[in-house]
Amino acid sequence: MALEPWAKSQAEQLIGPLGDRWTHVQVVADAARRVATVLPNEDRDVLVAAAYLHDIGYAPSLNRLGFHPVDGALFLRAHGQERLACLVAHHSGARFEAEERGLEDELAAFPVEDGPLMDALTFADMTTGPAGQPMTLEERIGEIRRRYQPDDPVHRAITRARPLLQEAVDRTRHRLATWIA
Repeated sequence: MALEPWAKSQAEQLIGPLGDRWTHVQVVADAARRVATVLPNEDRDVLVAAAYLHDIGYAPSLNRLGFHPVDGALFLRAHGQERLACLVAHHSGARFEAEERGLEDELAAFPVEDGPLMDALTFADMTTGPAGQPMTLEERIGEIRRRYQPDDPVHRAITRARPLLQEAVDRTRHRLATWIA
């Protein structure tokens, strides 16, 4: 089976029952498909697959650490999908939350892939709201901060991650503008 259909099937099975989370994932995958045009052909399917899988660690059956990027990455590694595991582990500034939770070693088990593909995944995730609505990065960060109390690791992490997320979104927008021009 091709990568994207496999990813969509896994995500639908595992997080489809989670309502808005599944809606969010589907819209992130649609956004990834739109921005994939700025990537080399061999990375386009990988981006869309990673978009479908980026929140798979929220599936109750995969919850081991209570940290969805690594919980999802462990599942993907077990299925022989190492590159996807690394992308999911590090998506959307996950390192900041790993630091807040004391899970740096668990995250470090997955090599970081920086570059246009990770930027595009971050762009797609961070411009899509929790129920699939389009949002600016500022709106998305504000929405996350409102959902979590100031002493929560997610609240602290998203605040610290903001500059990194802004850079990824800006680079992706620049690539899109350059590609279109």
